[in-house]
Amino acid sequence: MSSTTTIQVRPATLRDAKQIAELHNATVREAFKSIALDTPMVVVPLEKRQAYWREAIEYSEPQVHVATDGDKIIGFVGFDRSRDKGTPQTMGEIWAIYVANSHWSKGAGLALWDAAREGLQEEGCTHVSIWVPIANDRAVRFFELAGLKRELSSAKTVVEGGVKIEEIRLKRAL
Repeated sequence: MSSTTTIQVRPATLRDAKQIAELHNATVREAFKSIALDTPMVVVPLEKRQAYWREAIEYSEPQVHVATDGDKIIGFVGFDRSRDKGTPQTMGEIWAIYVANSHWSKGAGLALWDAAREGLQEEGCTHVSIWVPIANDRAVRFFELAGLKRELSSAKTVVEGGVKIEEIRLKRAL
């Protein structure tokens, strides 16, 4: 990324769904290389992933913002109220946040986090949570630097792409 490149964040449009789906699949593959070394991951078919993000954008559930570098989408975030049972209406959740590995450590993740935080505050949320694979050191470190704290009793196993993944919830006040 050159010094003249500027990362912009904006609400996603329906036309962005395909690029978001492509980026989602590519970044999931990259992130899971370090998590499930011996188990091949089955990535969600592009058409299914695109349909999911198209519906999310259309109905704002979750709200979706994209980070762009020129005309190219280099990251996205989906956020809304928490999906966890028993949480108050003031608990928001980052449903997904991904940045192309070509733009890691260049400010895109922070810009997306800021957009999600501001969007959740506008919705009346006072706290935020995110579920992160415990073995994804990069993601855990990013969110801890953003002030989220691990909720140790929340650890759970989920199946993602045919691979069992241990996740933990991180939370903080907004």
